[in-house]
Amino acid sequence: MKTKSLPTNQLNLIGVDVGGSNVRAGLIKNSKIVALQSRPISAQERQGVILNEIFETIEAVFQPGVHAIGIGVPSVVDMEKGIVYIAHNLPSWRSVPVKRILERRFGVPTFVNNDANCFALGELHFGIGRGYRNLIGLIVGTGLGAGVVIDGKLYFGNNGGAGEIGAMPYKKKTFEYYCSGRFFEREFGIDGATLQHRADNGDIKAQKMLAEFGEDFGEVIMTLLYAYDPEIVVLGGSISKAFPYFEKRMRDKLKTFDFQKSLEKLLIVQTKRPNIAVLAAAALCLDAKK
Repeated sequence: MKTKSLPTNQLNLIGVDVGGSNVRAGLIKNSKIVALQSRPISAQERQGVILNEIFETIEAVFQPGVHAIGIGVPSVVDMEKGIVYIAHNLPSWRSVPVKRILERRFGVPTFVNNDANCFALGELHFGIGRGYRNLIGLIVGTGLGAGVVIDGKLYFGNNGGAGEIGAMPYKKKTFEYYCSGRFFEREFGIDGATLQHRADNGDIKAQKMLAEFGEDFGEVIMTLLYAYDPEIVVLGGSISKAFPYFEKRMRDKLKTFDFQKSLEKLLIVQTKRPNIAVLAAAALCLDAKK
């Protein structure tokens, strides 16, 4: 199935964000969410139970005239066939042909990808990345993942592995070990959200703890620059909300980058669009039109 050849702003799309604790679906018209549905997901249940919960969430916003569905999952995905191989936080999801299942159920083209790739596309089409051609969407939360846009189109490599920055070796572990929420739990025995709450309330010690994160995070940014040389890096995920606290240490680290000229026009910013994960999933449909 292919999406109809209509201008982007005339496409009626549904974006579905599948997480480990809930599923959200939104109906997007004229690049805006006009209906939004969210519900808890039975993450430990069998495949069929979870699929029915996703069906119900989509049905709550589905209308005649919907042209396509995009669905983002925290998983390894065969993007061409739309098969979810291993979904983090959904143990029963192994080799689930989500694309085929949803197309049979709803009768419209369906596109499936991992959440980091979706995030990059969402920023490109609906967010702060509009107008840019070379973009990195970097999700910094319980894990670390990136979506890569090159010349206006998602780049996922030969086997869909491009952007797996968190899995890259760093020090004695990986970037994800040092540059995700694991950092705060390991170093300080506290989760990032609690630490930020304390920092926002004037706790100087908490602010200094958050600042330390910027040292290793600067190494992540340099690696992305060496590999992809983007115009803009957009940060999403729970830890990205603490960016004002660790930005200075990150930028101090970037002073050691070999190609300082590349930094002059580079933007590193937090996402600003509400419900970006739902919009990001819908953006898969737009990327497929190209």
